[in-house]
Amino acid sequence: MQALYYVGPERLELRETEEAPLAEGESRVRIQATGICGSDLHAFHGHDPRRQPPLILGHEAAGEVIEGALAGKRVTMNPLIVCGHCDHCLEGRQNLCSNRTMIGMTRPGTFAETLTIPDHCLIELPDSLSAVAAALTEPAATALHGINRLERALSRPLSEARVLVIGAGAVGLLAGLILRHKGVRYLRLADTNPLRRQTAEQAGLATFDPRDESPDADMFEAVFDCVGAAPTRGMAVQAVRPGGAVMHLGLQDNEGGLDVRAITLKEVTFLGAYTYTPSDLRATVDLLDSQALGALDWVEVRRLEEGADAFAELVAGRTSAAKVILEP
Repeated sequence: MQALYYVGPERLELRETEEAPLAEGESRVRIQATGICGSDLHAFHGHDPRRQPPLILGHEAAGEVIEGALAGKRVTMNPLIVCGHCDHCLEGRQNLCSNRTMIGMTRPGTFAETLTIPDHCLIELPDSLSAVAAALTEPAATALHGINRLERALSRPLSEARVLVIGAGAVGLLAGLILRHKGVRYLRLADTNPLRRQTAEQAGLATFDPRDESPDADMFEAVFDCVGAAPTRGMAVQAVRPGGAVMHLGLQDNEGGLDVRAITLKEVTFLGAYTYTPSDLRATVDLLDSQALGALDWVEVRRLEEGADAFAELVAGRTSAAKVILEP
């Protein structure tokens, strides 16, 4: 089969490789659509020691089971492979599993024609949901998980809150669309890339460039940092109003930028959210299938063999697409 390998910092190669053998309790999935995630870009730069080359990256995908218990079924997948018996799994917080592994990190990922994955990771898709839309399940579930966690921290319903989303990449844009679906009336997205802002505007979301227009201090009851860098953490803490909540979703760097004095004096709830639970993923499939998030025409589809070029354009900020989907 063909697979796109990460072979070293800023180096990708399309290779012919053998399919992995199928273990007991696993299925083989023919990949029909797979998204490029920000964490794949992080690994591409050589910044993720957990992803060691040579490695097939990718973990956002949809396809058809061609071998295994669900043969013939269309599926998306939970990239997290969990043990099912640790305290976190038994509490329904499988995303925090003490023994978790992950496709595209500790085992081959979805930038390939086929993938082997445990059956418990598979989620059946309705016939009405396309593979390209279903490949958005993972990033949309990340946004949904963070929104649900933050909503529980607010003293008033989320729909009544003034909300700021920092970052109009896939997770930020999807967060904005989910927040709008949840009835948030005052919602703004901040991004420095004019192409990303244009895409969000075309999706019906209000945007601004934080380099030209700083958000008002103490303005927002809820702030989602979908970038996760020192400047965006600083912006989030400044913009959140006293008694409000900040959800930290992005993982761009870990270089400070957190004003703990302001967090304390403003009594801000500062939360993190990591990925999603199986329930989040299933709820997201239903959400995407209902078309509640709109036309999703901001997705750009390319062939797998164009993957290296797609990475280069994403790194250079030359594409307006919040998500690039590869089709093997």
